Amino acid sequence: MLKKLIIVFIIALAVFFIPEKEPAYSWGFFAHKKINRLAVFTLPQDMMGFYKKHIEYISEHAVDPDRRRSAVADEAARHYIDIDHYGAHPFDSVPKFWKAAVKKYTEDTLKAYGIVPWHIDKMVYRLQEAFKAENLDLILHYSADLGHYIADSHVPLHTTENYNGQLTNQKGIHGFWESRIPELKSEGYDYWVGRAKYIERPIDKAWSTVKASHAAVDSVLKFEAELNAKYDPDKKYSFENRGNTLVKVYSVEYTEDYNKMLNGMVERRMRDAIITVGSLWYTAWVNAGKPDLSRFGDKNISDSLKKAQEKEEQLWKTGKIAGSKGHDD
Repeated sequence: MLKKLIIVFIIALAVFFIPEKEPAYSWGFFAHKKINRLAVFTLPQDMMGFYKKHIEYISEHAVDPDRRRSAVADEAARHYIDIDHYGAHPFDSVPKFWKAAVKKYTEDTLKAYGIVPWHIDKMVYRLQEAFKAENLDLILHYSADLGHYIADSHVPLHTTENYNGQLTNQKGIHGFWESRIPELKSEGYDYWVGRAKYIERPIDKAWSTVKASHAAVDSVLKFEAELNAKYDPDKKYSFENRGNTLVKVYSVEYTEDYNKMLNGMVERRMRDAIITVGSLWYTAWVNAGKPDLSRFGDKNISDSLKKAQEKEEQLWKTGKIAGSKGHDD
């Protein structure tokens, strides 16, 4: 029954809308895949064998939520929270738990300004139930998706209404911080982040992550504004070939200088995302009673799920509908 539900779920997502090209909504496809992949190596031995066997699925499907952002009306809101919408002291104002927050602000308001901490908590529970049911399709699907939402919550600009610098004449800073810098610098990052740890209350971890991300927003915006003010406009951007297309990008020199001003911020947030993903996978497994994952043996995802995802991939490349809401980089 659960297997049928996951197939229906994937197909339902696919038929609504798949964007025309890879989006730049968060971290970039490269970084999302890397975060999920490296999180596998934080797991204990009882989990690592299973996750290593399926590491290509976990990595490749780390980007599925971005591909669905405009496919489902509520998807975009799951990637961020404009916490500054809620006043000068938002972490004192916004209730930690979903039902209390809905009672105070209404569900429509919450979805209008993002729900990432609550959605992370929900996804941990869904993964826990998938482990209990020993449903391979759901375990892999929820693991990949959960990793994506956790990674997004580590991005400072996913916690503010000024998510792309559009309110401060810094449009483009979103992709600059989370895609351009990792693209140029991530090969030199230290990815040894230790072992996954059990997290007693995932909702607390989700909120502490958002709080840490939001604390960095001022620096992200201030440093770029300061750098821009003293830079020759002709040296701020350059052009690079991406496939058969010549695209305008932040220059290597400008990116290097901004990264120095950030003093390793992007690397720190990426490292914390990796260990948090591994820890919440581990937490869901522990809460499910530590099922023996070796029982899956050589079993792989079902043919039905493969076909559903192939259909979703095709629709993502060819279909589009209007009306999606959320951060638009």
